[in-house]
Amino acid sequence: MELRHLTAFVAVAEELHFGRAARRLQMAQPPLSQQIRTLERELGVQLFERNTRSVRLTSAGQSFLEPARTVLLDADVAARAAKAAALGEYGRVTVGFAGASSHESLPRLTRAVRAAHPGIELVLTGQTYANVALAQIAEGALDLGFVRLPVNRPGVRARVIHEEELICALPSDHPLARHARIPVAALAEEPFVGFPANAGSSLRDATVRACEAAGFLPVVVQEAPDSHTILALVAAGVGVTFTLTSCRHIQQTGLAYRPLDGAPIRLRAALAWRADNPSAALRSVLAVAEQVLPTPEFAETDQG
Repeated sequence: MELRHLTAFVAVAEELHFGRAARRLQMAQPPLSQQIRTLERELGVQLFERNTRSVRLTSAGQSFLEPARTVLLDADVAARAAKAAALGEYGRVTVGFAGASSHESLPRLTRAVRAAHPGIELVLTGQTYANVALAQIAEGALDLGFVRLPVNRPGVRARVIHEEELICALPSDHPLARHARIPVAALAEEPFVGFPANAGSSLRDATVRACEAAGFLPVVVQEAPDSHTILALVAAGVGVTFTLTSCRHIQQTGLAYRPLDGAPIRLRAALAWRADNPSAALRSVLAVAEQVLPTPEFAETDQG
């Protein structure tokens, strides 16, 4: 049974006239009659009573009409859904993010996507740190990730969305909190709180690099999976930490933020995706992201 046969049947059933049905379908009457006969042979029933003066539905034809309309409607819905998906209007996009630094960028993107493409479902995966996100994007497990440069994964592209600066967070009653700026070397004997070493956090990596450049390795006495918990531990006096300027919105009693002395240590945040990802929905999300999370003028358009 072919859709064209059902289309022919419904047209004749609604017009009850082969000539009008043929004109409606923009076809000649003999092929239309042939399609109806083919459908009747396949079903093994007569759908119409017809003579030279009139066409009427048989009881079998009356019973067949509504299911036939339903099949044609479902086929039309399926076709429109497929076309919409090909245009990126429908689909699912998985997004990995981590840390408080995405607290502004992620909601801005999700709200804009929801407004522009309500048929696109964003599946958000939290605590997906930059290095893990890049690995999952390369493997195809994630479509899009909030990461930090550099991006050194073959086939993965990235576009900078903003730049952040490394700063120190420490207990407000710490002696160093009296300083306007804190030399990294002054923290050599301090206990640190940080992200787990095996979590793939770019902030943890930047912390280690900054301390190594100052001549020591940080002693991490306690680890936590997110910036809110880390900063709560700092406020409780467990240790100090390096965080980012985007996390200064987290205000807790007993917590102080201070810039680091010397040349600023900057980290560039970016969106990353696999260059050969065929998802039209992803392309739509990336287009929205270019509008609401534009690349700063100082940054390259993309990397990878």
